Amino acid sequence: MSRTALRTEFAFELPRGYVDEAGKIHRTGTMRLATARDELVPLRDLRVQENPAYLSVVLLARVIVTLGTLPLISDTVVESLFATDLAFLQDFYRQINADGHTRASVTCPHCTEPFEIDLGGSRLGEP
Repeated sequence: MSRTALRTEFAFELPRGYVDEAGKIHRTGTMRLATARDELVPLRDLRVQENPAYLSVVLLARVIVTLGTLPLISDTVVESLFATDLAFLQDFYRQINADGHTRASVTCPHCTEPFEIDLGGSRLGEP
């Protein structure tokens, strides 16, 4: 019986990038799979209780492992992302945590042949 290793971290590239205090842009990063604790702890956060929309900020700050050369990913970093990048990360979170992977089955609109794509993989045209 062949067993594949559980993949727990997934690379991403932000559409715009986080701009730090020195003006450096950070685009590439990794996000890990969320644990039950990651989803429960933010619910006790007063900011989340006062404004449920803040849940995604606290949750993403917990599961983003790296972003460029930043030493720490905090709520403040996530709050400072462009809206486009926040939406991207929210979608990416859902993709990797839905099935534990970023593969999706799709059908070619031209020939109707089914195939799989990796939503969290390389950019178009790259291996």
